[in-house]
Amino acid sequence: MASLNKTYVADDLPQTGNFEPLPEGWYTTKITQADLKTTKAGNGEYIAVHYAIGGRTVFGNINIRNPSIKCEEIGRQQLGYLMRAIGLKKVSDTDELIGADLSIKLKIRPAEGQWEATNDVTGFKALEGKPAVEGAKQPPWASKK
Repeated sequence: MASLNKTYVADDLPQTGNFEPLPEGWYTTKITQADLKTTKAGNGEYIAVHYAIGGRTVFGNINIRNPSIKCEEIGRQQLGYLMRAIGLKKVSDTDELIGADLSIKLKIRPAEGQWEATNDVTGFKALEGKPAVEGAKQPPWASKK
């Protein structure tokens, strides 16, 4: 047990905060956190990325090692699109992603079972006027609004 050194009253604490998913579409964002984590099953790894959008945080996971070849392939493709969008030719540490500005595409994953509806990050592109990596191909969904 740890003392809080103060008594907090629920009615005196802020009640702001919206946890509803953001509407689907493209958003300008900044990466505020990126951590390498082990999958729940313990047999893979993913990059847990936090994106700041207008005072909110959207979470996205990018698989980089997974027993499912398809899952790993998709994750590595996502990492490539992310890197090209922020102008990185190579990355070896998650800290290299932090602070980068880019656009991300959000979709809404509907509520299912005990889980509420949430946002999924489904696309990455460079901000208008910012150079992406030279020769980078844009994914098919990047040109769609």
